[in-house]
Amino acid sequence: MSKFVVGLRGGIGTGKSTVSELFADAGIVVADADISARTVVEPGKPAYEAIVERFGESVLQKDGTLDRPVLRELVFSDNEHRLFVEKQTHSPIVEDLLNITSSADSDYAILVLSTGIGRNPMMHRLLVVDAPLENQISRVMQRDNNTHEQVAAILRAQPDRETRMTDADDVIINDGEQHQLALEVHKLHQLYLALSTGGN
Repeated sequence: MSKFVVGLRGGIGTGKSTVSELFADAGIVVADADISARTVVEPGKPAYEAIVERFGESVLQKDGTLDRPVLRELVFSDNEHRLFVEKQTHSPIVEDLLNITSSADSDYAILVLSTGIGRNPMMHRLLVVDAPLENQISRVMQRDNNTHEQVAAILRAQPDRETRMTDADDVIINDGEQHQLALEVHKLHQLYLALSTGGN
């Protein structure tokens, strides 16, 4: 396992994926919970079977894979549905992330976690990506073709910005300038290299 693991959190639409891609471009292994979440619900996997058994074929696309927007709508409209899906997917996601970080050959690894808060036993340091609320909403509307109301409902289900940053060691404010974001990531990359090798 990489001796040093940096947790990366941020609400939907803050630019977590862009930040993780910049670290990957620098040669750092990235374990992304969103990617693992898709992996563990592939056809034939236990979580996939449990979800289909509960919700039926209405949550499937023509090719038999999960229709993620349909499932997302169900999950965010009913807390019981959300808890069920989380129960089916949580342990397999953690196992997948552990497998990736344990085989990482970079000086440190980035662990991209979903939109929750706080530290995780797998991480040594926590980086939070934040963005102004309207930036989040407009990015998600454009990316997922969702309505303003849909995005607002997703954001209401997530921890607020202040809560999310409580345990952060490092914070990036992603308010739109791509070159500035790249500079921030580069500075943190140098810091994490130093920390991972015992430097100051």
